[in-house]
Amino acid sequence: MNYFEIASILVMLSAVFGYINEKYLKLPTTIGLMLIAIIFTLITIVSSYVNPVLFDQQRQLISQIDFSVVLLDMMLSFMLFAGAMHTNFEQLKIQRRPVLGFAFIGTLISTFLVGGLIYLALYLLGHKVDFIYTLLFGALISPTDPIAVLGILKKIGIDKKVETVIVGESLFNDGVGVVIFLTIFKIARKGMDSFEITEVLKLFGIEVLGGVALGLLLGWLAYKMMKDIDNFDAEVMVTLALVMGGTLIAHKIHVSAPLTMVTAGLVIGNDTVRNNAMSEITEAYVDKFWELIDVLLNTVLFVMIGMELLVISFEMDYVIAGLIAIIIVLISRYLSIKPLLAYFERKIKFIPKTDLIMTWGGLRGGISIALALTIPKDMHRDLFLVMTYMIVVFSILVQGLTLSKLINRVKPKA
Repeated sequence: MNYFEIASILVMLSAVFGYINEKYLKLPTTIGLMLIAIIFTLITIVSSYVNPVLFDQQRQLISQIDFSVVLLDMMLSFMLFAGAMHTNFEQLKIQRRPVLGFAFIGTLISTFLVGGLIYLALYLLGHKVDFIYTLLFGALISPTDPIAVLGILKKIGIDKKVETVIVGESLFNDGVGVVIFLTIFKIARKGMDSFEITEVLKLFGIEVLGGVALGLLLGWLAYKMMKDIDNFDAEVMVTLALVMGGTLIAHKIHVSAPLTMVTAGLVIGNDTVRNNAMSEITEAYVDKFWELIDVLLNTVLFVMIGMELLVISFEMDYVIAGLIAIIIVLISRYLSIKPLLAYFERKIKFIPKTDLIMTWGGLRGGISIALALTIPKDMHRDLFLVMTYMIVVFSILVQGLTLSKLINRVKPKA
């Protein structure tokens, strides 16, 4: 099948699954679509014992999709830009210190905690995996997923300060996590002996600071262009060109494309730019265009995640490792944010049990799976892929479905 046929089938499945969810399940889109896709896939697997035709066709469809390329190189920039553009900029500016603290320091702490504990757990299970590889797993699983988080928080009533921190952290730590992953991956490839700390810091600095700087520059250029004209068609195209051209430039000059898009989205979405550069009709069209892009890509993404079940090898010892990894990731998430919350709470008063809300609300999504798929086979890809998939499914279906109950339980009584 060619790419048009694959895309057409995915969009058709997404539309049908979306209809079923809205008509019958009425779950948050992220959860509903993934649940239906997994059920559909399981039914296909069971039916293959009677008639393998549907199973073979579905497996062929998924195996032809390079998930990591489709998500990291194509879809991610659009979704991050859309998410950042609709983030409350004023609240984010107030909460910038905790947001950046959790996104940078918290992700680093979690990477090493997960890496260390997974190394110990795998050793006890009889898997001889080098520490640098478990650290690589820690890097890909530590960032919370903005796509999953945004989709669920829209349906939940939560304190605005906590919501801003969770959403802001997930937008930035996504880009930070990718940079950490790529840095550790290069160390694993070259070997620690031939990799100096200055080289690590230089690589990290260029990716992160370069991505933010490029996002600010492109956002400012788009703002100037939109300010000079008053035509909603042209201004929507300017934002589209910003995302597509900006991603291309970021890849060419080797800076973080996710951080570029998050920064550019925050620039275009803030009230000053909106008031100075967009008329009311332009603002409405820009918002609706990017909301539609966001919904469409989210829908396709979580259908793809559900159907990835077909091409993952679930060996029993991998499943056991995955169950243990779920607990380790939750513990590491709690331990990585607890000291930072205690530090920032001296300046910003959070609601009680914010640490539990942020731990349980730290959902993982397609980005973790995409990164796991980029790991070569000689770095234990099959093991890490099963562990990642189980953590992602658990976080979205279990944590996502029960997050509102947790919030209501710990919410201060009026």
